[in-house]
Amino acid sequence: MHQDSVRIEHRYLELPDSFYTRVKPTPLRDGKLVCFNHELAEIMGFHTESPEDWTAVGEGRELLEGMDPVAMKYTGHQFGVYNPELGDGRGLLLWETVGPDGQHWDWHLKGAGTTPYSRFGDGRAVLRSTVREYLCSEAMQALGIPTTRALFMISARDPVQRESIETAATLVRVAQTHIRFGHFEFAAYHEGEEALRTLIDHTIALHFPELIPVPDDDRYRLWLEEVVARTGRLIAQWQAVGFCHGVMNSDNMSIIGDTFDYGPYAFLDDFDAGHICNHSDQGGRYAYNQQPQIGFINCQYLARALAPVMDEDDLRRALRRYETAYNDSFLANMRAKLGLAIAEHDDIELIMETFNLLHEFRVDFTRFFRGLSTLPSRGEAPVRDLFVDRSVADAWLARYQTRLSRETRSDDEREAAMCRVNPKYVLRNYLAQQVIQEAQNGDYEPMQKLLKVLKRPFDEQPEHEEYAALPPDWGKHLNISCSS
Repeated sequence: MHQDSVRIEHRYLELPDSFYTRVKPTPLRDGKLVCFNHELAEIMGFHTESPEDWTAVGEGRELLEGMDPVAMKYTGHQFGVYNPELGDGRGLLLWETVGPDGQHWDWHLKGAGTTPYSRFGDGRAVLRSTVREYLCSEAMQALGIPTTRALFMISARDPVQRESIETAATLVRVAQTHIRFGHFEFAAYHEGEEALRTLIDHTIALHFPELIPVPDDDRYRLWLEEVVARTGRLIAQWQAVGFCHGVMNSDNMSIIGDTFDYGPYAFLDDFDAGHICNHSDQGGRYAYNQQPQIGFINCQYLARALAPVMDEDDLRRALRRYETAYNDSFLANMRAKLGLAIAEHDDIELIMETFNLLHEFRVDFTRFFRGLSTLPSRGEAPVRDLFVDRSVADAWLARYQTRLSRETRSDDEREAAMCRVNPKYVLRNYLAQQVIQEAQNGDYEPMQKLLKVLKRPFDEQPEHEEYAALPPDWGKHLNISCSS
């Protein structure tokens, strides 16, 4: 392994020691490196001819010089209920690095064994959930949606008890930060005002440096406004690609607006506005159509935690940014998906009519918008064929064509622009399930192949057409659990 001017840091350890506990990983047996993200490693400033050199680190058997692993302490609201007992129960922050481009990276080993915050868990991650996180974080990156990333993954033979006996795996997840809304809740409700200020100042210094010169009176307000706006924009992006997170607890909300913690997620197949992708979510709190509201509720939890150090009017003002950021971003995303370059005031009616149409007739979300993108070159069949009743599609298409007639771009320009925002390939749950089954048999070739397709979601890739197919009946609405 070569490091090109990479700097090792431990900035998180500058926080009060109540924010973490030093923990050594619990080693796995017979670990095998099965995926290594060369492209990401290059960005981070690491070059390796033999990725296997990382196996011992991923197994938890070895620490590189400078690694000082800690389990982070935070709290949070889970399904609307405050839980003071949270923290890194199966992951460890190994170290932080700064790449040649000045970008800061946290390295987090998921599945590293028990910590003081494991509660009754075993601190392990299973192969199934590790494959799902690796695939989805890289798929989201390719879609242009802010996300944590997967650097490498280890499989092992150690048995792990979940609903059945599964095998263990680890993932090194990297991100600019692993600080969550829940860190601020912990500071506010358990550590006091000084610790809360220290955490905010740390977060601003490291991740919002443009705010450092701002006068003290305004800095916290502008910071919270930016956090709230990023959260709103992120969820607008989820909605626009039909992504369901599944567990939008406040401890799963990144303070910099990344998609964070991939559990029972789903990309929608047949469109159902109320789709619930987490079988533990009995009441549908985190259903697809609830995500925008839950994003706002989580921002309210954060604001409430900041009340000891911020003026109430400033908190209210910052929270108002959520609706504006979400609405503006959602409208812009949906106009782009529909190929509307000229904004008209009643576009929102067409957008909502489109969602109602997809919902009522359970139309495949991804294929509908991709079919719409290629209307000039492929005609209406790819859209019409998604409807059992073609006359319904015809009526909508007629209205849509009337709206397009007021656009000034050429058909070719519009098609190219729409194909850049409407993916042909998304990580459908059945595709993930297929590669998981192969991985459980020791074959990671299908996972590597799927990753390559997902890295170019907007390209036609005619040789990979099967990955864009409608899911088979068994592959729709798969029951995904939280258990890692």
